[in-house]
Amino acid sequence: MLEIDIPALRRKLLDLQEELQGLTRTADDSSQVVELDQARVGRLSRMDAMQAQAMSQAAGRRRELMLRNIAATLARMDEDDYGFCRSCDEVINPKRLEYDPTATMCVVCAGRNE
Repeated sequence: MLEIDIPALRRKLLDLQEELQGLTRTADDSSQVVELDQARVGRLSRMDAMQAQAMSQAAGRRRELMLRNIAATLARMDEDDYGFCRSCDEVINPKRLEYDPTATMCVVCAGRNE
């Protein structure tokens, strides 16, 4: 059976967590409310701003979800519950965990859930 290199995966998760937190801190004002004053901004400019706002908000939601997944994964590592499928309790392939350290299911169970 292949061994899971938990310390290396922990470092990878902590690096990703730091990067995502940095992106969240430095996010620009593109997620702020779009000004609807027609005298100041033309219709197409407002539409562009609204689209940029929506994309920025969606990116922020994805970052927050990933940060929650990372925190949950680090907690599982601390509780020695990491690397086991949440559905069938079998060991998740280490190659899958290298690709996505936050994976909670083996390939078979993940395929069934899709």
